[in-house]
Amino acid sequence: MTDLAIAVAMGLGIGAVCRWFDIPLPAPPKLVGALLVLAMTLGFLGTDLVLS
Repeated sequence: MTDLAIAVAMGLGIGAVCRWFDIPLPAPPKLVGALLVLAMTLGFLGTDLVLS
């Protein structure tokens, strides 16, 4: 549960810093890229569940 809280805090922090300094958001602009990020995240979480 703390991993989730840390991940959300880091995501919000990176988004806030990018917005504050007018840096383009470090995210893919297309749906395929967003789905790739989602698939990598789900794979990471699934592997973490299997190994624990």
